[in-house]
Order: sequence, then C-alpha cells, then structure tokens
Amino acid sequence: PGNKELQPLKYAKVARVAFVSRQKVEGCIRGITSLLSHCLGKGENVALVLRDVGVLLIEGRRVTMRFYYNFLEKVSGKKNLERAAFKVPQLLKTVMSRVIPIASLTFCGRVIVFPEFELEFVPKPIPR
Repeated sequence: PGNKELQPLKYAKVARVAFVSRQKVEGCIRGITSLLSHCLGKGENVALVLRDVGVLLIEGRRVTMRFYYNFLEKVSGKKNLERAAFKVPQLLKTVMSRVIPIASLTFCGRVIVFPEFELEFVPKPIPR
C-alpha cells in the first residue's frame, strides 16, 4: 500500500564509508543476496549474521531479528535503551550477546555472515 518507490543502493557511497572499492561492495552484496536467495529457494532455514548489528533468523515462515546489545546502545543511547526495556520488557527478547553461538539460535539450517560471507551448515539436533 502507498506505492512506495524503491531506491537503488548507492554502491559508491557504501564503498566510501566502508573504505573499500565499489567492486568489492557490489560483489559482496550480490554474493550475499544470491546465496540467501538460493537457500530460501530450497526451503532452508537461514541465520544471516549482520556484523555489528545482529542476526536475522528465517525459519520456515517465521522471521525474527535479534540485535546485539552494543548496537542498540549505540543507536539509542544507554539511558533510552534501559527506559525502553523497562517500559516494554518484550524488547529484551530481541537483544542478544555477541558471545552466544549463532548455531544455538536456529534449529537447523545455514549461517551466513555478512559482509564477508561465509556459509556454514548447522546439523539438526538428535531428538531426545
């Protein structure tokens, strides 16, 4: 709804901010989107790690985002984050520590790390 117009990603601007070449930015983003599309097309669960931000978990039809605490703190400020968590305790379910193994967040599937993508398979746990 609302006929929103998509804006093309400005690879050159991203490259300047990240201090890498435009070609590296474009190749990395195209590689990640291709790999993600391939995994989702095969119906695989995916954990997309966005370095310094958090993890996007896609399991079946369920999609959740878990943010690193220090990212939220940087974006909103420590006091605002604490106030928000006090007012909305469910917010804490979206926050995660950097030391939690990514594989523990997903039942089974692929773990993709962005920007330098790596693909890792997480086997399904043995039923008890």
